[in-house]
Amino acid sequence: MTLTYATLTIDLPYVSSKKGRRALLNAIKERLSRMNCSVLDLSGEYPKEAVVAVAFLTPTGQDADAKIEAIEQMLASRFPDLEVTIDYEAL
Repeated sequence: MTLTYATLTIDLPYVSSKKGRRALLNAIKERLSRMNCSVLDLSGEYPKEAVVAVAFLTPTGQDADAKIEAIEQMLASRFPDLEVTIDYEAL
């Protein structure tokens, strides 16, 4: 089993309040939880950026890479106006 921990750093250029950021992050967190990922919002006070931690288990490291790729594709297709940076580590 491979445990993968990823940190998503998200630029939110069109969000002007914490309430708007929370609404958008809830939509992202819901999509990620549908992909069998554990999700935690690590964002600070600044509403124009967000940090989300994601963790999941896969049978192999190759499956972990494929799931990270699927997460990237989901974010690009569902939220095209966001700039997302993903850093991950598979253990």
